[in-house]
Amino acid sequence: MLVLILGIAVFLGVHVLSTFRDTRADLIKRFGAAVFRIGYSAAAIAGFVLIVWGFSRYRAEGLIHVWSPPLWTRHLTIMLMWFAFIALACMNPAPGRIRGWLRHPMLVAIKIWALAHLLVNGDLGGMILFGSFLAFAVYDRIAVKKRGDLGAPRITSFTRADAIALGAGTLAYLAMIALHPVLIGAPVLT
Repeated sequence: MLVLILGIAVFLGVHVLSTFRDTRADLIKRFGAAVFRIGYSAAAIAGFVLIVWGFSRYRAEGLIHVWSPPLWTRHLTIMLMWFAFIALACMNPAPGRIRGWLRHPMLVAIKIWALAHLLVNGDLGGMILFGSFLAFAVYDRIAVKKRGDLGAPRITSFTRADAIALGAGTLAYLAMIALHPVLIGAPVLT
């Protein structure tokens, strides 16, 4: 589990670093934008690899059960994940009513994804992984708001971007349901 925790610390650490705008600006000034981006990306990728490797090792060694989620949480998670994929599909910069309603679609997607998985994972590793991402997304939303970043503008009507987000999000959602056993090692529908 140590590898998992290290991966979370590295991955989320570099993302938290970017919320400290003065520190970020100082690093860019000192090393240049290209070097900063390369270092940031390398650290984020390394953290992600450590998370995947650490979580797979943790699962292979045996889950540490903390609580047993009730059956109804699985149904709720399946529904919530559709919303998470729609939010993720709203990352398209084209203006849309859904994007404007969400303001920061990536953060909304992360919060829904993490919460949904916390509902159905009663093991310690899952709680640490998904709880960390939920805490980060809440923190980052507060940081974004403090910076005065209002996010996507609100518009009054649905646009082509909304139709694309709904279609692409739904297709990605269905693909993940089918591929979840292969990619993650746990079936969604049982």
